[in-house]
Amino acid sequence: MFSPCQITASTLTTCLGRGRDANWQALRHGRSGLAPCRFETVRLPTWVGEVAGVDDIRLSAALASYDCRNNRLTQMGLESDGFAAAVCAARERYGPARVGVFLGTSTAGILQTELAYRRRDPQNGALPDDFIYRDTHNSFSLAAFTRDYFALSGPAFAISTACSSSAKVFAAAARQLAVGSIDAAVVGGVDSLCLTTLHGFASLQLTSEQPCRPYDAGRNGISIGEAAAFALLERPGGAEGVRLIGVGESSDAYHMSAPHPEGRGARQAMQTALSTAGLSPQAIDYINLHGTATPANDAAEGCALAAVFGPQTPCSSTKGATGHTLGAAGAVEAVFCALALESGFLPGSPGTQKLDPGIPLNYLLCGQNAAPRTVLSNSFGFGGSNCSLIFAV
Repeated sequence: MFSPCQITASTLTTCLGRGRDANWQALRHGRSGLAPCRFETVRLPTWVGEVAGVDDIRLSAALASYDCRNNRLTQMGLESDGFAAAVCAARERYGPARVGVFLGTSTAGILQTELAYRRRDPQNGALPDDFIYRDTHNSFSLAAFTRDYFALSGPAFAISTACSSSAKVFAAAARQLAVGSIDAAVVGGVDSLCLTTLHGFASLQLTSEQPCRPYDAGRNGISIGEAAAFALLERPGGAEGVRLIGVGESSDAYHMSAPHPEGRGARQAMQTALSTAGLSPQAIDYINLHGTATPANDAAEGCALAAVFGPQTPCSSTKGATGHTLGAAGAVEAVFCALALESGFLPGSPGTQKLDPGIPLNYLLCGQNAAPRTVLSNSFGFGGSNCSLIFAV
């Protein structure tokens, strides 16, 4: 069951900066936040989107058991753009049991485990006593932390479907709003840099030695980023604003890490989103592509896009600005879509220079002023877990 939802507040923090304005100004001016990797002990020849100041964040004593890079980044995001105040106001309106928490992540606080292993007991290999897996590494950690941060008691979900995680939370929350189990939902996603992600993607030969170049003829891999992005969803009221009007999910299970070469699952997700929104492809004014800058991913998504929309619809990938923020990407790009609708500007693609002639799309290298009314955002994950969201004003 799906019914439209209103976004009544939103925020994001990426390597471009903290808050909506810092991120949007960077996109408007075509700036990238990517830099050569100097994270922790990692010395790989790649570029990353590291958020400044995460380790300066301090959690309160009541939340100390949750302390890890991922939850510090979570708190940094929650406290930007007045988002925390908006959630507290919703809690007062509806009651703490009627506000749900639906968050996506890929690796959660795995860095905390990596750091703990360095401090194992040299005699028996035991992990240090101050390491709390449940509140840090556990995928549910950021949902539990967020619920406790706001003193909420409604349903809490953590979704971990790789790079579609924080897009799928919008669909999960919308279903709960539709059946009446909640009156508002905190949705979003957080993923932070860690050694497993950086070395893991490098071992798969998926990281680029340059800033990533989505849909470029010479694209050769991703740039990994970290981010926190959130939105508050409520049932539509009288106020104007951005609405979530369509969702589409699919699972093609073609391969553990490679997309279906013809974008079968991607195509199904986009078509389902259009169907739930009651729209034709021609009604979409802009598409934020998944666009990771790997040869296979961009080609598969481009094939699916051409089949559904043809070559006319303006589109771009913003990952050249933020890097691929993995489990946070869906929420980051959902907020970008909301900003595009609110500001009348379609973002370009920092880093991309020469488009792949084999992918015939109306791809925006540079941002442009426009008056979009309806936009679509794609998020596709390993294993063929796909999600498309449609937003409108």
